[in-house]
Order: sequence, then structure tokens, then C-alpha cells
Amino acid sequence: MINLAKKNLFFIVIGIAAVLFLFVFNDKPEQENTVDVKPIEAASIKEPATVQETTDAYVDVKGEVKSPGVYEVSVGSRVEDVITLAGGFTEKANQSVINLAQKVHDEMIILVPKAGELVDVKTEGSTNSTKINLNYAKQEEIEQLNGIGPSKAQAIIQYREENGLFQTMEDVLNVPGIGEKTLENMKESIQIP
Repeated sequence: MINLAKKNLFFIVIGIAAVLFLFVFNDKPEQENTVDVKPIEAASIKEPATVQETTDAYVDVKGEVKSPGVYEVSVGSRVEDVITLAGGFTEKANQSVINLAQKVHDEMIILVPKAGELVDVKTEGSTNSTKINLNYAKQEEIEQLNGIGPSKAQAIIQYREENGLFQTMEDVLNVPGIGEKTLENMKESIQIP
């Protein structure tokens, strides 16, 4: 009987030791994982703030909105977002000529006309109605420039997509097929911030 009690006591001690071992062993990895996760979260929080600092656009809203003015928004925002910031349309606004889905860009002008007013929709959203902004113009608009056909217009678009926005007039000379003479011919018709 003592022998049986010793065997039972032996198994009880082994069982308690195993439970304690598993409890201690399983407790440590949870603490280590918690420590590892915190630096990753902190790093990921800092990155969007840095990106945000470099992606602001200032958009000038004029005409039939409740609060006209210059608004700071993120690049990639839509015209609808800016109109909302400006308090929305007035009752007199001609909303049918405004493309609410258009993405905004820095130095953009959004002109909301009165109902019945004629608007040159082609130049709406550009910073200067007589010039074409090479950083944001569509291929059809670029083709209207003196000496630019479909292939050169496509080369301009491809260059800005691969290398970023043009910063100076001289940057246009880096586009394949655009030389000094071509740039001189279109210089008065284009705008580069």
C-alpha cells in the first residue's frame, strides 16, 4: 500500500512539474511578442505622417460655393471633397459642368458658375486659362500645342509618369523627341509650376 502511495505521489509530482513547466514556458513567448510588436506599430505610425507632409495641394475654389477660398487638401482628393470643404454649392450653382470625380492638384482653380453662365470646360481646373499645364494635361490637350502630335504628347505623359512632375521649362527637354526648337514653339502656351 505504501508502494502504491509512493507511485501515486510520484505521478502527482511529475504532473505538477509538467503543468508548471508549460505555464512558465507559454508565458514568456506572449511577453516577447508584445515587445516585438510595439516598435513595428510605432514605425508604421510615423511613415504616413511623413508622406502626408509632402502630398498637400492648395486649391482655389471660386464662384457659387458657400465659402469660396483657398483650401489645403491631400493630393489625390476629389473636387467633391474640396466643394464639401467650401460649404457646398449655393442655390444658384450650375453643378452640371463640374466634374466632382476629378482629382485635384496643387494650384488648381475650381470655378463654379451660376446656372445659365457659359464656362470653358476645357480649361476648368487649370491655373491659367490660356496655358496648358503639362503636369496635368490630358493627351488631347497636349496635342493642341504647336509642333506636338500624338506620339510627342504620349512621350510627355509617359515621361511625367515615370519621372515625376516637371519643375522647370528645361525639364521638358528631357522628353524624347522634344528639342530646343519644339520647346521654343510651345513655351508661350504651356505652364509648369
